Amino acid sequence: MAVKSNIVYFVADQLRADALAHLGNQASITPNLDQLSQEGISFSHAYCQNPVCVPSRISFLSGLYPHTTGHRTIHYLQNEGEPNILRTMKNNGYEVIWIGRNDVIPGNRTKEEFCDRYYRPFGSGDSKDIKGGEFIALQDMMKKNKKESQLKPDEPGYYSFYVGKIDLDDVNDKTVFAKYDWSCIEQALAYIEEKSKEKNHKPFFLYITLMYPHPEYMCEEPWFSSIDRKKVAKRRPSAITLEGKPSMLKEIAKKQNLSNWGEENFQEMRATYLAMVSRFDHHYGMVRDKLKECNLYDDTNIFVFSDHGDYTGDYDIAEKVQNCFDDPVVNVPLLIKPAKQYHVIPRVSNALVELVDITATIEEMSGIQTEYVNFGKSLVHLFDKEEQHREAVFSEGGRIHGETWAMELGHGPSSQYWPRLSSQASEGPEHTKAIMCRMDKWKYVYRLYENDELYDLENDPQELNNLIMHSEYQEIIKNMKLKILDWMVETGDIVPDRKDIR
Repeated sequence: MAVKSNIVYFVADQLRADALAHLGNQASITPNLDQLSQEGISFSHAYCQNPVCVPSRISFLSGLYPHTTGHRTIHYLQNEGEPNILRTMKNNGYEVIWIGRNDVIPGNRTKEEFCDRYYRPFGSGDSKDIKGGEFIALQDMMKKNKKESQLKPDEPGYYSFYVGKIDLDDVNDKTVFAKYDWSCIEQALAYIEEKSKEKNHKPFFLYITLMYPHPEYMCEEPWFSSIDRKKVAKRRPSAITLEGKPSMLKEIAKKQNLSNWGEENFQEMRATYLAMVSRFDHHYGMVRDKLKECNLYDDTNIFVFSDHGDYTGDYDIAEKVQNCFDDPVVNVPLLIKPAKQYHVIPRVSNALVELVDITATIEEMSGIQTEYVNFGKSLVHLFDKEEQHREAVFSEGGRIHGETWAMELGHGPSSQYWPRLSSQASEGPEHTKAIMCRMDKWKYVYRLYENDELYDLENDPQELNNLIMHSEYQEIIKNMKLKILDWMVETGDIVPDRKDIR
């Protein structure tokens, strides 16, 4: 029988799976998440459903795929009435507390139907603030204290997103950004302390969604200097030089102009990113320790994951790409520590899973069903046994020709986002629709307007050799195309549970 135990979502922004120590990164320092993998399960083959923020977040909070409701751009957020697990849980007896990042509900709408409280750093300070866009105050502070780059747009490194070491006592737009997560954690700790003093309190759903390790790549001490630069993994080679990589990847690599930036600079970028990951790990540890101190840890189900990953210099690219599906941007951490009533065999699991599965897992654990059909598959059966979960996992992105409103225009060459966003404005094949399917060791990418991709991840884990034109793999390609067709037909839409008057 399901028990309404507490739930914590602890969500990173742009955290790739291979940045964690227990998943093989020799330079990473993530002791708290490594410990979590020894109490629960860490899924090494977890995949997000879109490699940018808004579509991914709407997907994992609904259990629906981005194409189901048309969410393929950062400027199209949820419509009124669209499914969302936060609203479902609030309507079924949970106290839902939303702390930090939004990228789900439009900024001109309140969040009252989704949560009991919404905390926004640098906001009004009101603990019951459930207003719209949490970035209003943050953006105002950043504009006021803006620190200009010393480089020019035509110089290598300008589009690297690299900042390096920062001092939080130095007030500028960089430190304002870096302080965001600290404010979130302070609010989370205060809420947990508050709950511990309440008798017979409602079960809570604590949705903590942080900024780190989203670029710009910067971190304060002691995390900045803690990463051993000599242990930082080598980058994947430039997309410009690789045959068979998609045009979007090549175009961004050209425009970011990092090929001659120098390996020492890339090493510093990647080390700084790992420092940001280590700080995220520290913040998780603070929340975990507070739950333990308040005797709430055993009765709390904890989910740690990220909306998507980050290239961090792989293929000569910083940041992310909206319609490419290399593991650095779509393979994300997913760790689950169930409440004490569940029997769990702690381990790293190799099962193929998707972020949409989190919603279905919450359904089974709480006994609360969503008021709509969702496409997740509960992970509870994997808590105490290693077995197949999904035969295939999917990710998707891009647009069709003519969808100018999906180009995300508005950034000129002075913006670090210009290489990606200007490429998205091309009516060539760059920013066009694509779907990734992974089955076993194979990753296949169907592209609407250019050549597809096929990679053997067992023998080519860096996805350097596109096998799409090799005749010996045509049967595999055919089967994966059919798998995508089945998936699209099954998940193409949902019918609301109502009967309108005709």
